[in-house]
Amino acid sequence: MLDDNCLFCKIIRGEVPSDKVYEDETMLVFKDIEPKAKVHMLAILKNHFKLLSDADMDEQKSAEVLYMLMKIPEVARANGCEKGFRIIANQGEDAGQSVFHLHFHIMGGETLPW
Repeated sequence: MLDDNCLFCKIIRGEVPSDKVYEDETMLVFKDIEPKAKVHMLAILKNHFKLLSDADMDEQKSAEVLYMLMKIPEVARANGCEKGFRIIANQGEDAGQSVFHLHFHIMGGETLPW
C-alpha cells in the first residue's frame, strides 16, 4: 500500500521523476539527488512503511526488508561499488530521516571517511 503524500511513494508511482538504477516487483533503487559520495543511491521498498520499528512490522514486511538487504550488494557492485559500500538507514527525526518511507542509502565508489 502506498501513501498519497509520501515523496518516495510518488516516485514509485512515476509521479515524481528519478534516476532509476534498479527496479523489480519488491524494490526500487535510484540515485540520490544530493549525493554525499561518488556513488549515492537510495533503496526503497514498493510497500510504504515508515520505520523498521513500526508497530505494523509483520512477517511479510520483514521478508521484504531481508530481500532488499540481500539484493543491495548486487546493485551496489553493478553501479561502481566493486571495492565496498556503506549502507545507512536513518530512523526517525533525531537520526536525520527526512522522508518517512523506509529507505537505505547505498554509498561508495571511493574511500569514504568515517
